[in-house]
Amino acid sequence: MLNKQLLSPKSIAVIGASNDVSKPGGKILLNLQEHKYKGKLYAVNPRDPEIQGIKTFAKVDELPMIDLAILAIPAKLCPQTVEILAHTKKTKAFIVISAGFSEESEQGAEWERQMVETVKSVGGVLIGPNCIGALTPEYAGVFTSPIPKFDPKGCDFVSGSGATAVFIMESGIPKGLHFANVFSVGNSAQIGVEEVLEYWDKTYDPETSAPVKMLYVESIHNPDKFLWHASSLIRKGCKIAGIKAGSSEAGSRAASSHTGAMTSSDSAVEALFRKAGIVRCYGREELTTVASIFMFEELKGKNMAIITHAGGPAVMLTDALEDGGLRIPRLPDTKVKAALKDKLFPGSSVENPIDFLATGNAEQLGAIIDACENDFDDIDGMAVIFGSPGLQPVTDVYKVLSDKMKTCKKPIYPILPSVINVQKDVAYFISSGNVNFPDEVLLGRALTKVYRTPKPSDENIYLEGVDVAEIRRVVESCENGYMPPEKIHALLKAASIPFAQERVVQSVDEAAEAAKELGFPLVMKVVGPVHKTEVGGVSLNIRDEDMVRKEFARLMKIKGTTAVLMAEQAEGIELFIGASYQDKFGHVMLCGMGGIFVEVFKDVTSGLAPLTFPEAHSMIRNLKAYKIINGYRGMEGVDKDKFAEIIVRLSSMLRFAVEIKEMDLNPLLGKGDRILAVDARIRIEK
Repeated sequence: MLNKQLLSPKSIAVIGASNDVSKPGGKILLNLQEHKYKGKLYAVNPRDPEIQGIKTFAKVDELPMIDLAILAIPAKLCPQTVEILAHTKKTKAFIVISAGFSEESEQGAEWERQMVETVKSVGGVLIGPNCIGALTPEYAGVFTSPIPKFDPKGCDFVSGSGATAVFIMESGIPKGLHFANVFSVGNSAQIGVEEVLEYWDKTYDPETSAPVKMLYVESIHNPDKFLWHASSLIRKGCKIAGIKAGSSEAGSRAASSHTGAMTSSDSAVEALFRKAGIVRCYGREELTTVASIFMFEELKGKNMAIITHAGGPAVMLTDALEDGGLRIPRLPDTKVKAALKDKLFPGSSVENPIDFLATGNAEQLGAIIDACENDFDDIDGMAVIFGSPGLQPVTDVYKVLSDKMKTCKKPIYPILPSVINVQKDVAYFISSGNVNFPDEVLLGRALTKVYRTPKPSDENIYLEGVDVAEIRRVVESCENGYMPPEKIHALLKAASIPFAQERVVQSVDEAAEAAKELGFPLVMKVVGPVHKTEVGGVSLNIRDEDMVRKEFARLMKIKGTTAVLMAEQAEGIELFIGASYQDKFGHVMLCGMGGIFVEVFKDVTSGLAPLTFPEAHSMIRNLKAYKIINGYRGMEGVDKDKFAEIIVRLSSMLRFAVEIKEMDLNPLLGKGDRILAVDARIRIEK
């Protein structure tokens, strides 16, 4: 965990300091001085007696006791330097800027290991190597720029990439986003993103800690630790947005099931972020936009008012918000609405969006905001679009907007797109402690993403109707490989998962007898081949005994067939639920549309087992096919509560059956509250 010597050092030594500020050791020393580090500052360089006005030590042996050492020297010199400082100078905080460690070679990895062992032996902390450094309110210990404005109630930020950290700060600073602390962890030899999250969690105070955290993650070494501390922070009132890079379909392994083929490391990350309550972002602009949204009071409902003097941006924002599930409701026809229209210029619209024209002024903006705040009860938040063609200053408008943002209880999101025409006015607005969203569509998409992200899941496992003892009995009775149908039925029954009635038959007379028991119409499928459809091993709408006998004969001739499965034929929307076991993460659940749609459109969402009902509902809502599931153009939809219940029950079952490595229920057929699994494939690996 981080320590006080790293966060608030009384002394800092730059090892490898230089007069050349184009070198890391030179720029670090310059940043420390320009940003008014108040402790004792030392420089080590064997050649120059004085560097940037500071008396230089030729060797680290000559230094006094040091709290924090920042190393910008060749990698091969770092292990010995760290050992001297740790054991003779009582140094307990190290930032190793240098590259050339585990990211390059086995020798580099060994140097890295030696440094970690030394630092651990004295109870110290090591940031890096191969990083840009750290920024705290106490010091600017980086070799990069810009240096953001520090605010203890701003945003904490940890990044696995130094260059990306710089680019993200460059994205946030022009928006008015302030930072509290920035840590670039580089190779994460000792301190990675998980350890920084742990520190933030254990020291979080809602009165004094930064309320917003940003993450840029390239590797998650300990998903359980990551989940525990991130979700704990959010439950305490913190808000977290994060990017996880380096996850793609290329990372998925070859597998024989749809779930195995589609479940990549990215699916596991998506599930992990959802379970923790982290808003997942996919780019720098999106990340800093979400973090800026977090600086506002939480949007309590989904009804937004758009206040604008330009029609185009309002239309684009309306589309972005409504596409993401928020609403732009029509304002009710009341005396308040009529009185508001009287205050505006002729031609203004007091529908929603509220358009007060290009000639609209500060007084009119104030009146519109007051009406949305106090009189229109159906409005939960406001977005104000106000730019300028460059004809005149708009300082008075931005002052009113700034004042209203500080006094209104409903959040007001400012969209000031004229970052060139009224650059000074926008700068004034930001200098007043505000953030700006220059792009209305980016704001709209980010706001809906924040709104749709569920809260951290609770830790209770839903076990109502889930027979754990029977689940274990069935799993233990199975050999490795794909479970036979009768075992799958027993397993699903133990988890109270509804499935179509089936019989496995090996003779034509057995098939005829099973058909009488099950009733017509029927489905007949081959037993043996994994991909039944591809070999022509599925027959639908079997309506009489003659068809049963003909299809039985045809199916048994298919290569690899050992028997025929007879099943009642259900109807409804085809759904899909799957799961795949991922190392370190556990079972990743997937849901989506079933049948061929899951392969063609790959419209699936993921969750990490065991799931809660809010997580399952979030997975369903985030499907592109949600409108179909909900019922569309007169077609009866699927009971979403029932669909969510089945997802949750299966996730609970998997919690007690880690031997299940892949599971497909495809399709389930849903119509109203009747959802039946009609085909299932489960692979055991003990």
